[in-house]
Amino acid sequence: MTAARNQALATQARRVYLEALVRGMTPLVAAVGQGASNLLVQGAPHAVMMARRDAVQAWQKSGPNWQMAVVAALRHAAVHGVSDNAREHDTGTPAPTSKMSLVDDSTIEREITSSRLALVMMDRATWEFTDLRTRMQALEGQDDLEPLDLLRAHVVARLALDAWNRVGLDANIWQLLHHELHEEFAQLISEAYHETNRWLIAQKVLPEVDLRPFIRRTAQTARDIAAAAAAGAPVPATPAVAAPAPVAPGPGLAPSSGAPPAGNGAPVRSKASSQADEVMAQLQRVLARHVPGFPVTKSQVPARPGAGRPSLADVAPGAPSAALASAGPDSASGAARPALADAPPAVAASPRLLGAIKHAQESLQRRPTGGAESSGAAASAPRALEEIGARNQAFKQVLKQAANNPAERATIEIVAMMFQSILTEERIPATVRVWFARLQMPVLRVAVSEPDFFAAADHPARRLIDRMGACVMGFNTAQSGSPGSERASNDALEREIKRVVQVVEAYPDTGRRVFSTVLTEFEKFLDHYFENENQASKRGVSLAQQVEQRETLAIQYTIELRKMLSEVPVQDGVRDFLFHVWADVLAVTAVRAGAQADVTKTMKRAAADLIWSASSKASREERAEVIRRLPPLLKTLRDGMSHAGLPTDKQDEHVRQLNNALAAAFTAKTAAIPRERLDELMDQLETLEAMLPEDIEGDSHVDEMLVRDLSGHESEGMEVVAEGGSAPTPAMVAWARELQVGGWFMLDYRGRNEQVQLAWRGLRKQLALFVTPKGRGVLFSLNRMAAFLQAGLLLPAQDEALTVQATRKALAKLDADPDQLLK
Repeated sequence: MTAARNQALATQARRVYLEALVRGMTPLVAAVGQGASNLLVQGAPHAVMMARRDAVQAWQKSGPNWQMAVVAALRHAAVHGVSDNAREHDTGTPAPTSKMSLVDDSTIEREITSSRLALVMMDRATWEFTDLRTRMQALEGQDDLEPLDLLRAHVVARLALDAWNRVGLDANIWQLLHHELHEEFAQLISEAYHETNRWLIAQKVLPEVDLRPFIRRTAQTARDIAAAAAAGAPVPATPAVAAPAPVAPGPGLAPSSGAPPAGNGAPVRSKASSQADEVMAQLQRVLARHVPGFPVTKSQVPARPGAGRPSLADVAPGAPSAALASAGPDSASGAARPALADAPPAVAASPRLLGAIKHAQESLQRRPTGGAESSGAAASAPRALEEIGARNQAFKQVLKQAANNPAERATIEIVAMMFQSILTEERIPATVRVWFARLQMPVLRVAVSEPDFFAAADHPARRLIDRMGACVMGFNTAQSGSPGSERASNDALEREIKRVVQVVEAYPDTGRRVFSTVLTEFEKFLDHYFENENQASKRGVSLAQQVEQRETLAIQYTIELRKMLSEVPVQDGVRDFLFHVWADVLAVTAVRAGAQADVTKTMKRAAADLIWSASSKASREERAEVIRRLPPLLKTLRDGMSHAGLPTDKQDEHVRQLNNALAAAFTAKTAAIPRERLDELMDQLETLEAMLPEDIEGDSHVDEMLVRDLSGHESEGMEVVAEGGSAPTPAMVAWARELQVGGWFMLDYRGRNEQVQLAWRGLRKQLALFVTPKGRGVLFSLNRMAAFLQAGLLLPAQDEALTVQATRKALAKLDADPDQLLK
């Protein structure tokens, strides 16, 4: 196509899009009107019903005007573009640029409302928008759409909200109707994108969209891809691309590339897991094609090690262990068997080969690790690593001569290739790679007897190497210029890796059991390490735990207070204050001072006094008593709000509302709270902790409340991520939930692009803390973390697990020379 033809098609496509939006406004307004009418037939308190009636009347009067205003704004924007000046949108006149002033609260609220609408629209239409954007980029020859292009959902949302204000509809009416507005606008823009895509396909414009040019890759991924391409291997995918929302394409529209939509009840799996399965399947095909008699097996995922496994925390390397001895290959011990019930049957390796592996392992254990256990480890580790690598290569030839069949020789070759890749991974410190090298013989022993080592990325031996490698992947860069305390923290992790390797070496006949057991122990160590030993993270972890404890307690207090006051006649203002403010005050006080501290009891008594003061007061004596108690009560309330971090202006606002509620109690006609009921409430408040649910796991409502707004917890040394990214897809949320403590990432936030380590996950995985090498913490909620992953603002330091990467590199070598398997 010529450039003129392309531009003409782009212009016509925009016209198709505009007309689809304009046509859709009529059914949208009708649907919102029907939703407004439905509000009037729903039961609600009198005040709410009055507000609904006023809102419906205002909508019936101004709704048609709003429709015409939106249509006019869309047509104007299609011709003249959209201004980024909010003031110009409100008044229709350009804002002066000679002076700078603060943005007023109404403008900020309007921007927030517009952003929420845009997020809902894009959550429904991301897939269609991605296709349309790609086609428009191809036609117009641009890298991307303009920020204020009418094709973008946030521009349509802004125009709709500006028109809403211009016709006299206020924010309260929007809030009452926002469910219908969000649903209808999401449907409208999704259909407009789909209609435009269908028209472009009819014009032969990219019938099948290829998104590979837009994938963001790290430098390491680029090097791996180049190496694989040079060897003739398939080009690996990368999890660093933001996957679009799983919206099924409509009729006539070719599906885009990207993550497959989750549906039919299938579990959502992360892209990294899918890539690992792909690599394992490819390895199985290579082995089946080139190695006669290799016991190829389908991918089997053994049960994860549980808490019931024998502990190795106190086992000295080299000493006999009853726990592991009883878990040997011929043991019927129930302590180690349950988690291995689904493991495939072992294949008997030739005694000659097992003897050669044992001799090689003992030879490595007898030789000093090149000073890796001394204070000069960092200086001597490269030399030790080189020596161990050379000895492993020499042992490979001896082991192949001892092999009894082609399958054993192929196993020896693949394991050697994998460890050669791991030992040349420069992002892992040489002092740690020395200990990884010592794992080659134990892993080989497992691989020759358990074929599923080459079929399951979740094999315990692989998982152990991946977890240890992920935790130390950032040491080399993080340690540059680091103080001695950080070096000491890293030494603690290296000592644990050394202990793990020595325990694996000490029990060679236990197969995968020893790997499962030490993996469990290593996971427990990580929790203790980041909380108590790592100098960069322990302060941030402590703060994050306090945040989670405070938020959880506040939610539980709110639940219990709602139950207690469900049948008590209390003013609405006081009820809201107790639920939204005082529950948080009680939580903060309980976290800082303890549930049974005097100050906590004082705050509980203040709640009881407030409930009594706000109840109906019929006699003069009761009113006088309220007036007498009011000054000390207000002082206690202010003290509590100050401890909870509420600013003075917010405190003044709450006190003013409480004064109004207390004044209303003097003239209230409701029944007074009996003295017996007040005493019962006081007793319940005194023992509130005993009534709190011990486990709120699985309560989705609590989880949603837990991440409501953490911005108030930001403090020196810990930032709270409250914005950024886009509405995450279920696949991204699942990936965020899978991220494991210890992994390293690159975080782009607040103008900084820096390396961070995941140091803590909350009890329900709703919160996550990342720490920088200098000790600054960054706290995420689960959905916000998923949004950053989706937007590419949070990128794993590893595109894929260490053993998966090593397997992929081995496949690239085998693709160039498959005869290596049998030499």
